[in-house]
Amino acid sequence: MALSENQLTLALTGASGATYGLRLMQRLAMVSDVHLHVLVSDAARVVLDQEQDLLLPEDAERMGTALAGHLGIAEEGLSCYALDDWFSPCASGSAGIRSMVVIPCSMGTLARIATGTSDNLIERAADVVLKERGQLILVPRETPLSSIHLEHMLALSRLGVQIIPAMPGFYHRPESVDEMVDFVVDRVVDHLGFSDRSIRRWGG
Repeated sequence: MALSENQLTLALTGASGATYGLRLMQRLAMVSDVHLHVLVSDAARVVLDQEQDLLLPEDAERMGTALAGHLGIAEEGLSCYALDDWFSPCASGSAGIRSMVVIPCSMGTLARIATGTSDNLIERAADVVLKERGQLILVPRETPLSSIHLEHMLALSRLGVQIIPAMPGFYHRPESVDEMVDFVVDRVVDHLGFSDRSIRRWGG
């Protein structure tokens, strides 16, 4: 694989639905040799503690250890960074990272990406992917949606950003919350182009 193909920036922000980000991290570790550059916002830390009983340490290296242990994946596949680490590979297009997923994506993060604010590493990493004409996937989790939210999504969509809302379907008759989470994560895995035979498909 080329450099840009086996690296992915994965960011978790402060919207409810931290389980989506954790599950995607776990799934990508299972189905590919991609190296994940993981970014976690301060608000996401609060949500992770509230929804998953996962209290992440402040230190980036220890955060990787905690995430890998919680998910049962190899720590070697993760690199975690502080949000002010401007020497991170995510901060520059020359590092060759051309794909990024923000899951879940808060409306605040979505708005700052749409307006090019780049005040922290999550926003800067998204800005880099946009300017390098890479693949940016946002998984918003909010309801109801205001006109401001929708206008920002439309602006990003017109830039080629893929908006995959955390809206699980029910035609596969899920029997657990995990299956509902996987429905959304499956769509993200598909759009990233990774092969995963466990995905349940329409008509399959």
